[in-house]
Amino acid sequence: MADRPVPASPPQARPPAHTRTRRATLCIAALMTVALGLSVRTFSDGAWTGPVGDALYAVLIYLLVAILLPGKPRVQVVGAAMTACLLIEVFQLTGLPAELARSWPPIRLVLGTTFGVADLFAYAAACVLAFAVDRTLSNAVTLR
Repeated sequence: MADRPVPASPPQARPPAHTRTRRATLCIAALMTVALGLSVRTFSDGAWTGPVGDALYAVLIYLLVAILLPGKPRVQVVGAAMTACLLIEVFQLTGLPAELARSWPPIRLVLGTTFGVADLFAYAAACVLAFAVDRTLSNAVTLR
C-alpha cells in the first residue's frame, strides 16, 4: 500500500476584527469590574456593599461568558451568566465553598460562603443590566 500524503490542516482563521475588538473591550470592562468590586468591599463597610458586590460579581460573570463566547447572541450570554450565578449560589448550600474558604481565603471571592436568596435577585438584576448595556453600546457602535 502506497503512502498517501497527509492532507494539510486548514490554516487557523483569525477571528474577525469586530470579534477581537469586542473581546478586548470586554476584557477591559472585566478588569474594571474586578477593581471596582474589590474597592467597594475594601474601602467601605456599609450595608450597601453586599448587594453592590453581588451585582458586580454577576456583571463580571456576564463579561467572562461574553469573552468566551463572543459570537453568541447576547440572550444566550445572559442566560449562561444567570445560570452560572445560580449554580454558584446553590453550591454554597453544600457548605463546601465555606470549607474551601477556610483553607484558602481568596476562594471566598470566587465562590462565596453562604447562600442568600437576596443574592439571586441581585445577580438577576445585574445580568439583565449588563445585557442591556452591552446591547445598547453594541447598537450604538454599529450605527456609527
